[in-house]
This record gives sequence, C-alpha cells and structure tokens, in this order.
Amino acid sequence: MKRLFIAILGVLLCSGVLGSGIARAAENYPAKPITFIVAVEAGADGDVLARPLMQRVSQMLGQPIVIVNKPGGGSSIGYREIHSAKPDGYTLGWGSATIITNKLQGVSPFDYHDFTHLGAYATFFPIVIGSTKSKVQFNTIQEAITYAKAHPGAVTLSTAGVGQSWWVAAMSFLGGTGLDMNSIPQPGAGAMTVAQVAGGHAELGVAALGSAKSMVEGGQVKFLATLGDARAPAPYDKIPTVRELGYDVSWESTNFVMGPPKLPKEIVTILVNAIEKAAKEPEFVKFVNDRNTRWEYIPPDKVVPAFDKRRDAVREIMRKAGILKEAS
Repeated sequence: MKRLFIAILGVLLCSGVLGSGIARAAENYPAKPITFIVAVEAGADGDVLARPLMQRVSQMLGQPIVIVNKPGGGSSIGYREIHSAKPDGYTLGWGSATIITNKLQGVSPFDYHDFTHLGAYATFFPIVIGSTKSKVQFNTIQEAITYAKAHPGAVTLSTAGVGQSWWVAAMSFLGGTGLDMNSIPQPGAGAMTVAQVAGGHAELGVAALGSAKSMVEGGQVKFLATLGDARAPAPYDKIPTVRELGYDVSWESTNFVMGPPKLPKEIVTILVNAIEKAAKEPEFVKFVNDRNTRWEYIPPDKVVPAFDKRRDAVREIMRKAGILKEAS
C-alpha cells in the first residue's frame, strides 16, 4: 500500500512538473526562430504569398521565421515534414488544395484533418478562357455552354494534367454543366494550357488568372468566367462565375497555415492571433489582390468544414476518372 501511495504521488508530482513546464514554454513562446516549410519551389505562387505574411508574423512575435522550401510529390514531401515535426510551435508550414488531392490519389496517407490549423489567408481560383484564333470562338461563357450543348464533343477544352488542382476544376465545370467536351490534359498547370488556347489549338481552357493574365490583356485569349465561389477582383469583377448561371460548379485552392498535430492550445492561440492580424493588414490584402489572387481570411475552425465539401466533390470526380486511390 505504501509503495502504491508513493507511486501515485510520484505520478501526480511529475504531471504537475510537466504541466507547469508546458505552461512556461507557452508563456515564453516563441523563444527562438521558427521554421516555416513551404511545400512548393521558391518563387511559386504559394511561396510568393507566404513570405510577406510570415515576415509580418515574425515582426509581431519578435522572432525570425525562416522559410524552407520542400517541393516535390505534389507538395506531399513538405506536408510530411510538417506532420512529423515536434509539436512545439517551432515548425509550421503552408498548405493548399493539394492536401486534399494527394490523399485521394494515394500520394499521401494524411490530409488536412491530420494537422493543427492556424488560419487561411488567400485563395487561388481557376478561370475559363476562350481562344481568339480557333475556328469557333465565344464572347461569353453562356455562348460557350450553349454551343457545347448543341455540339457534343465538338469543343476542345485544354486542362492541367490529370489529377492536378486545375484539372479538378475543369472536371467540375464539365460535370456541373453536363457538357461533353474533348478534354486535353497538358503537362503542368498553367502555361501550356494557356498556350494551347492562345494558339487556337483548343477553343477553351481552364487555368489560373495569373497564368492567363498577360494573354488576356494582349487579346490572345478571352476571360469568360470564374470557376471559384466568387468573382475575380477588379478590373475583372464584371466577369461572372459559372455558379451564378445556376450550375453547381466550384473549385478553388485556398492557402493556409498549419502546424503538426497536437500543437498546444496556448501556442495555437498566440499563432492564430498573429496570423489573423498579419493577414488583415491593408498592405498584405493589396499584395494578395495584386497577384491575381482573392484575399480572404478564414479562421482555423472554418477551414476543415470548407475543405470537407471540396473533398467530397473531388472524390466523386476522381472516382469517375478512375484515379481514386485513397491512402489509409
């Protein structure tokens, strides 16, 4: 009995010591530089947006935040490193819609449910572009939809590679509108798609606004519609979304900040407050919009529900395409 009492007392004492240690760590957080893993190459869209945000967060926390690029495997390499990091707040990272598609394709055993969310701050959205050199040309998305319905299989749609984010957007467009088009996947996600449309090799294409902007401004392609939940920022805010026309079509790639699982609540609070404040600074909002991206702040508790809806849509698209292979 005496030994049992001593053992229980020891456990309680240890628990108190450990608990107070965690509290002190959170109270002093951050006490050293933070590593921020970006799972795409330096200079990529996600990297370009993450750096100024983290610079602002660094200033608020009073510690350097070191950006480390870990591209490869559809971002799964960087995601894996974030996931396996010690949950002490000193390794954080960037995420996008690839965290949904990776698991569905069997590339990664985990997705957005397996991390600690710290807030989202910007959303890339795909657009539908039309050629000005193809034999059949469209001035509006309504014209394109009407023609494609009357001529099944006659319209060629240039897309990103199978399974990539903007390919998902293109499949959402075709599925949601019930259109039958000749879909031609291209290597990569942007430049090749836009080049095919600009050259008249495809009547339509799905790409990011950033990839197509120079061709839109030069008149080689026409910006017909947005496939996201909301319209593009000015000066393109007069161009409709496909959803506005009554079709259940939507796909976006939201950029967010996350940490490894089981990040202490006290540290999460500190980080979330700093990230929200940084993301809402007018200069950062302007920076995001100027890069053909829609600024929006999404609090951590809203990220997972939003991604759940997108995952359900992607799962069905990949199932129909025969590429669904969820890792367990």
